[in-house]
Amino acid sequence: MKKIEAIIRPEKLDEVKAALEKGNLVSMNVTEIRGRGRQKGAKLMWRGDEYLMEMVPKMKIDLVVRDGDVEKVVKIIRESAYTGNIGDGNRGGI
Repeated sequence: MKKIEAIIRPEKLDEVKAALEKGNLVSMNVTEIRGRGRQKGAKLMWRGDEYLMEMVPKMKIDLVVRDGDVEKVVKIIRESAYTGNIGDGNRGGI
């Protein structure tokens, strides 16, 4: 058994869950988190003023899977969570 932790954009959660369910992977825990990476936060406009939100909202998915399912699960998550924008956590490409 292996534990997989994936941090994704909140707006991709439903798509990732649906893709995992299609792969017959329904057991998972989801946690709302905040973090930052290479993007170093996000600049937002509010009432005409620009401000930096250093800790960006993300979702963390935890799964425990059979050893033989690890590559399948990682592939499903990477493909369904991918946006092509900075913050995907996918430096090497799919």
